[in-house]
Amino acid sequence: MNEQGRRASTLQETPFSAGLTWLTRHWLAGWLIATGGFIALPFVAPLLARMGWQRAAGVIYTLYLPTCHQLPHHSWFLFGPRFHYAWAEVQPFTGVAIDSPLSAFHAPVRAAAVGYQAAICQRDTAIWGAVFAASVVYAIWNHARAKQSKPPPKGLPLRLYLVAMIPIAVDGLTGLVGLRTSTPLLRTITGVLFGAATAWFVLPQLADGFREWDRMRHPEIQDPDVGRGT
Repeated sequence: MNEQGRRASTLQETPFSAGLTWLTRHWLAGWLIATGGFIALPFVAPLLARMGWQRAAGVIYTLYLPTCHQLPHHSWFLFGPRFHYAWAEVQPFTGVAIDSPLSAFHAPVRAAAVGYQAAICQRDTAIWGAVFAASVVYAIWNHARAKQSKPPPKGLPLRLYLVAMIPIAVDGLTGLVGLRTSTPLLRTITGVLFGAATAWFVLPQLADGFREWDRMRHPEIQDPDVGRGT
């Protein structure tokens, strides 16, 4: 982009408008910070709980209530003998009847005997971990292509994204209706597949959207890198 044009456009903008311009050109950095924080914070909760800061840990558990069921037998544990437990093993620490595992909904376990539960379940950990990891790969590849004056990476086609949803849908729904019991490994594999596919489906579309938005707001400036987020 012409440097003089960039400077003139910036001078004409209000602080709010300038903030929107910054967002359209650096949104990917914000996305990485947000997704990285989202996947890291659930594991800060068990650390705080083990240190005795139960109220602070409780705030984090509460923050994630709208995003996850937090069933203890579907979640990872830290600072205990094992990283995960079957329902019969963790049920004595929940106060819920042995024949009502779904009643442990939103009841994170914090007990030295078994460890301290993460604030999101195994599947959500895999999904958001994969979203973040795939986003980092996208950002690196996108930056490399920008330096070579190549277009941004192409997104995942919708049909392939729908295919990537099938394993997680089958694993989750068959377990929910009681046809079978999933495992931590299956929850992780299906979650990683869905999370990575989601990132590669969504990010290129966000890049296109931010690029088009910026061009509508600044038609006098034609910068091929706008919307990349680099």
